[in-house]
Amino acid sequence: MSNKLGILFSPYTLNKLTLSNRIVMAPMTREFSPNGIPGDDVASYYRRRAEGGTGLIITEGTTISDPVASMGENIPAFHGEQALAGWRNVVDQVHAAGGKIFPQLWHTGIARNPAKMNNSELPSASPSGLQAPGKKVSEPLTIEQIESLIASFANAAADAQRLGFDGIEIHGAHGYLIDQFFWDGLNQRTDAFGGSMENRGRFAVEIIKAARAATGTDFPIVLRYSQWKQQDFEAKLATTPEQLEQFLTPLVDAGLDGFHCSTRRYWEPEFAGSDLNLAGWTKKLTGKTSITVGSVGLNADFIGAIAMQESSDVRAIDDLLTRLDNGEFDLVAVGRALLQDPQWPNKVREGQLDAIQSFDGESLATLS
Repeated sequence: MSNKLGILFSPYTLNKLTLSNRIVMAPMTREFSPNGIPGDDVASYYRRRAEGGTGLIITEGTTISDPVASMGENIPAFHGEQALAGWRNVVDQVHAAGGKIFPQLWHTGIARNPAKMNNSELPSASPSGLQAPGKKVSEPLTIEQIESLIASFANAAADAQRLGFDGIEIHGAHGYLIDQFFWDGLNQRTDAFGGSMENRGRFAVEIIKAARAATGTDFPIVLRYSQWKQQDFEAKLATTPEQLEQFLTPLVDAGLDGFHCSTRRYWEPEFAGSDLNLAGWTKKLTGKTSITVGSVGLNADFIGAIAMQESSDVRAIDDLLTRLDNGEFDLVAVGRALLQDPQWPNKVREGQLDAIQSFDGESLATLS
């Protein structure tokens, strides 16, 4: 094990929040919340990860108040008395175990299949009604609808603070609603929310501003973003560092504390001519807290896991630690490795790599 291991378990301060180490639990959809209400089992699930030594837990995606926000009846909601009471229990359990926790606030947008959901008569939300480039399935959101969605994100942020969460993550990645605005393949609007990169980022900017106004200056707000989409793994918001800076700067100015930079494999360079990954470039261009993610601790990526490929080996993390020690990014999000073994951080810290449980894709839907 690298002698740089200490950096992974060193404290880190995000806004006014001090984390005990640099390990973040990545958000992973589980659909274990019947009717959108997280129960005691969900609280226990997150508590076990706090007990296992995770510095910051980011919950699975939890949907804002909008009748077409969710894509599954068992995906947790972040609105309504019962759902919020369930989340308060989650917060209390994680805090009792010494952990810190953010909810991930989510709207699935056009990724929702109306036929499989409540409110099936309502069309899914989309900036331009496009399910994929050139494939129109509904009408574009109106300005009034956009303003209502911004308010719903802000209300969820305020509720998170009221419930005792330590901050929030806004889901702006992977081809869901906010990312649908980012991506010119799905955003063909000609008003202030479409066209230029600045305009395509305006929906997220207004959400961040509203969330910041609802929570104050000391409440951490992070945005998760990605270049790749579910609709197109090769899609790029930015093909150069200059374009990426143009994309990121308005988000920073809106009041973000950090970025969760989603890639499928953290070790892959983002742009030619540099070894920096997406998180590395984000940190370099903005100076804000940067979270790296992508097959940390595994020898295969998420897509392979869905195809039931086994990730049975713990990928050597010396390269990860070197990058972290060099300040390329600040925090490291762990997904499947932590899903399989809640004690992953403690075992890594204690050098017990042989004791870490391996990940089998077949268990993805049943792990708790």
